[in-house]
Amino acid sequence: MFNDETGILVVDDSATTRNLLVKHLMDLGFKRFRHAANGEEAWKCLIAGKPVIGVIFCDWNMPDMGGLELLKKVRANERMKYIPFVMVTSERTPEKVREAVEAGVSNYIVKPFDQKVIKEKLERTYLTIIKKAA
Repeated sequence: MFNDETGILVVDDSATTRNLLVKHLMDLGFKRFRHAANGEEAWKCLIAGKPVIGVIFCDWNMPDMGGLELLKKVRANERMKYIPFVMVTSERTPEKVREAVEAGVSNYIVKPFDQKVIKEKLERTYLTIIKKAA
């Protein structure tokens, strides 16, 4: 699976949610994190390229730039388009899920979440990457 040195970008306008997600990921062995409160901050981090981001966990609804817009920018960028992008959101309608899938989301976590769900989604995301590479 992803190794513990994988850089993870956690994007959510709620500091509480960011911290909870990071705690669960740390408990799974990850060590390298960047935080952003919205899509604009996340985009600046991604453009800078340091540290290298291996997975993005992103909320849908945020001020300035939401998660769906960030996802579309990431997928349109040649250097970033293959970064696994996991939407972590309270948006649960089939229409919203379909919209994210059509935009290229790698996986989808509905809030509230727990460590087990995060681990399962990371494992599925990793398996999808392996299948695409084969």
